[in-house]
Amino acid sequence: MRHEIIMSGFGGQGVMVMGQLLAYAGMLENKNVSWMPAYGPEMRGGTAYCSVIIDEGSVGAPIVTKPTSAVIMNLPSLDKFESAVAVNGAVIINSSLVTKNVQREDIKSYLVPINEIANELGNIKMINMVALGALLAAAGVVEKASLMSAFAKKFASKPKMVPANEEALNKGYDYVMKLKAE
Repeated sequence: MRHEIIMSGFGGQGVMVMGQLLAYAGMLENKNVSWMPAYGPEMRGGTAYCSVIIDEGSVGAPIVTKPTSAVIMNLPSLDKFESAVAVNGAVIINSSLVTKNVQREDIKSYLVPINEIANELGNIKMINMVALGALLAAAGVVEKASLMSAFAKKFASKPKMVPANEEALNKGYDYVMKLKAE
């Protein structure tokens, strides 16, 4: 199955790392991938987004125009990308910062208090892992084990970070699984 994902938020929220980890996990599953970053006027604090494509078949251009899923970390990102999401697509919304839901009825949205979950875990910097866990539960893009392997390889010089970030991934995953069960 082809997954085309947009991840968007403020600079400093770990959006680019989310995309890199997702693409790396896809590679670990022997899939073809692309990752393309885009930045607003500032690296930190400005708008940043990336697109990721994961497919068992070939990936041509890295441009995503109709994402099958999106991770929305702030309100400007929701305003920008909601209309682009494909019919029946999944949208993860950071309800800690975005106070409204999608307006469309032909996509699935999951309001996840990403910042609060990361704070409960003791580190706001783990919001990107909470968001990735939520995405995996909503869209099944890659396996959790593949994502954690990608994380461990990317942060090989900091192995003590792995257990806490795995917990963050699982918290985001579990949150969306509960929403889906309701």
